[in-house]
Amino acid sequence: MTEADAISPESLADILAAKPALLVIGCGAAFRPPPPGLRDALRAAGAALEWMDTGAACRTFNVLLAEDRGAAAALIAVD
Repeated sequence: MTEADAISPESLADILAAKPALLVIGCGAAFRPPPPGLRDALRAAGAALEWMDTGAACRTFNVLLAEDRGAAAALIAVD
């Protein structure tokens, strides 16, 4: 997937199956708001959403890993 607008609970099903407490999503090179309803859908699935540009998401996810937090990441690659 290369477009943040295409991210949906369905596209994240494999990640959500692991039941992360926190899902960090990197939406690409520049910040743009998450698709409508995504935050609520993830909350209903038991995961909090942290939505940011991909660079910030990588840095945040590394800190969460170092702290041994129950987090997962979905990242749109950037050049």
